Amino acid sequence: MVRSEMIKKLSSDTKEYDFIVIGGGATGIGVALEASARGYSVLLLEKSDFTKGTSSKATKLMHGGVRYLAQGDVGLVREAVVERGLMLKNAPHITKSQSFIIPTHGLYDEILYTVGLTFYDLLAGRLSLGRSKRISKAKTLKRISLINPDKISAGVVYYDGQFDDSRLAINALQNCVEMGGVVVNYCSVSGLVKDANGKVTGVHVRDEEEGKEYEIKGKQVVNATGVFADDILQMDSPGAEKTIAPSQGVHLILDKSFLPGDDAITIPKTDDGRVLFLVPWHDKVIVGTTDTLIEKESLEPIALEEEVEFILSTAGRYLTKAPKRSDVLSVFAGLRPLAATKGHSDKTKEISRSHKIYTSKSGMLTMVGGKWTTFRKMGEDLVDKSEKLHGWAHIPTKTRHLKIHGYKENVDFTKPFYFYGSDEEKMLKLAKDEGLESFISPSSKVIEAQVVWAVKYEMARTVEDFLARRTRCQLLDAKESIKMAPKVAGIMAKELGKDLSWEKDQVAAYLEVTSNYIL
Repeated sequence: MVRSEMIKKLSSDTKEYDFIVIGGGATGIGVALEASARGYSVLLLEKSDFTKGTSSKATKLMHGGVRYLAQGDVGLVREAVVERGLMLKNAPHITKSQSFIIPTHGLYDEILYTVGLTFYDLLAGRLSLGRSKRISKAKTLKRISLINPDKISAGVVYYDGQFDDSRLAINALQNCVEMGGVVVNYCSVSGLVKDANGKVTGVHVRDEEEGKEYEIKGKQVVNATGVFADDILQMDSPGAEKTIAPSQGVHLILDKSFLPGDDAITIPKTDDGRVLFLVPWHDKVIVGTTDTLIEKESLEPIALEEEVEFILSTAGRYLTKAPKRSDVLSVFAGLRPLAATKGHSDKTKEISRSHKIYTSKSGMLTMVGGKWTTFRKMGEDLVDKSEKLHGWAHIPTKTRHLKIHGYKENVDFTKPFYFYGSDEEKMLKLAKDEGLESFISPSSKVIEAQVVWAVKYEMARTVEDFLARRTRCQLLDAKESIKMAPKVAGIMAKELGKDLSWEKDQVAAYLEVTSNYIL
């Protein structure tokens, strides 16, 4: 996955792609993976870095959605728990089963959650991760030692999946490239190409690094830009109705001392009606989330003061060691691309409440809604839809059992480089061969070779790409990641052939964006 090679293909290729996918987040990657696996020619374009927006800001859960079950949406939960099971099998190096405990308040709670979660397990069928069960108050306190004993009568244990969103994205993109796909970051779509009948036949593309512009032909253009879907729909049809109602979700990262055991905690009823999770992740604790409707979408949303306070106070009510602002290592906000209500009913194929596909008069397909857990299924649904639209012969899905790049069984999740999977040995060989074994930051366990690896094989172009998404330093400890930025910039500059002024600009840009991750 080398950017210069991808750009070369893009500029010299006169062929018409079967699929041009706009957007390098979970949705676009799901579509590109599915289409490439079926043997279609695919071009994926991302205007910034892959998963720069919502898709790197998830709660890191591969889950069926316990709260959707409470809402009675059995179909959506069934789809998600099946997809969760498939992804745990297909990418065991970056996904794992995680035990959760729901603290209960009285007999009614105990019966409700035990019965409900047993049904949740049954929906997963043979892909179930383990049986849910009630455990006593004593056992609950032993397993989650910091839970407030006055708040609970017992606990209910259940299992869900956990993963690393940006790492899964990179690996899935590597799959696409291995199957002949072309994927490029820092390439924006500036306009759509249409024929005399108003049908979309391609896109105008601008390489943001070189400033060059290209016109690329494609049989099926897919708008998979998440919260920015309306921008592309406006390009297609000025004055088009809004399809997206963005909602913001905020997460805080705390030190592992706030959740010393291996279990996660689910608090099913908070003041705003959402579920609050406390989940161990990369030897830290991720706490969230909120649900705040936002007027305007942005690439770097900022956590609102009341969201931070809500998470801290809710967690504080349940823990004997209440987290304070000064304990927060990082705060991050992501926007959910929720499908706007009303309108579109005449031309919308509603696949489920999780994701919707809109067909424009121009033939462009737009996917809105959805979540990481179902990204593979979203891709399958969209490619199926496209085959019908074009009258192409149906090719059955090839991704249900597709091993994701880096696939490796029996991974030791306590090791610092486990998330590279089968690439770990190659990365460490690079470290040894080129004398890049020194830590950039001992506390983050990041070594110099990881920077070179990210530039060479994972299309990292900026300091932020590396610290925020190729590794997760920005999310795990924002202040520490700022200290790492100059060293990272120096190594990247050497690898990319950049000068000192580029290094300084990179460090300044990283400081500016990451200051929003610090309370």
